[in-house]
Amino acid sequence: LLLDHGGIWLLELNKFHADTIENEQQRWLKFFKDGEQLDADALPTWMQTDEMRQAMSTLKAFSEKDRAYHAYQARQNYLREQRGIQRHIDELKAEAEQARVREEQERAAKEAALKREAAALAELERLKAQLHGQQD
Repeated sequence: LLLDHGGIWLLELNKFHADTIENEQQRWLKFFKDGEQLDADALPTWMQTDEMRQAMSTLKAFSEKDRAYHAYQARQNYLREQRGIQRHIDELKAEAEQARVREEQERAAKEAALKREAAALAELERLKAQLHGQQD
């Protein structure tokens, strides 16, 4: 039966403070408590078993995947921010272009009105001159 080989343990890691490892339970407790701070290439003597090397290898693989995941998330966040910034810049450019077009249309309308006014004044002067020419 599997019950002969397994069990459920509740471990309070913050209460474990052994300096020397005397049995497998202490070895695992120390690994769970200090495993993340260990150098996989320079393991202490209490980690020199096949099971502990395998556990360290698994921990290292998970840590690398975790770092890769966080790097991926950071990259995605950066790209999302850049797209938002670019979208804002594009909106500002579009607003500036619309304002420029409006100003150009207003300038063109004023210029056309001034030309019509100048043409009307010229026509008025021409008619005055013609009228004065007929009176003489």
